[in-house]
Amino acid sequence: HSCRLKPQAKHSRNIPSPTSSPTKSLPKYQTSSCDQLKAQKQAPPNAQHEEMETKVIDLLKQNPPMRQHFLNRIAGPIVNKMFECGMIP
Repeated sequence: HSCRLKPQAKHSRNIPSPTSSPTKSLPKYQTSSCDQLKAQKQAPPNAQHEEMETKVIDLLKQNPPMRQHFLNRIAGPIVNKMFECGMIP
């Protein structure tokens, strides 16, 4: 399923929906062990991941309703897991 919001940026259709890829990886993130997550965080990011992350962040900065939807759906579970793993104070 995808997020349907009023198009506010014409180029947004060329950028993957920020709710698609992260939503698919959320269960994987939640079921990973703390050691796996810490190792992944310390590993150098690949270029494709960095490019996707930059595009999603730019889109979220330009589209407040989409940003709110994304953060409400994804950020809570991720931050909770990071807290449980001691990755944030």
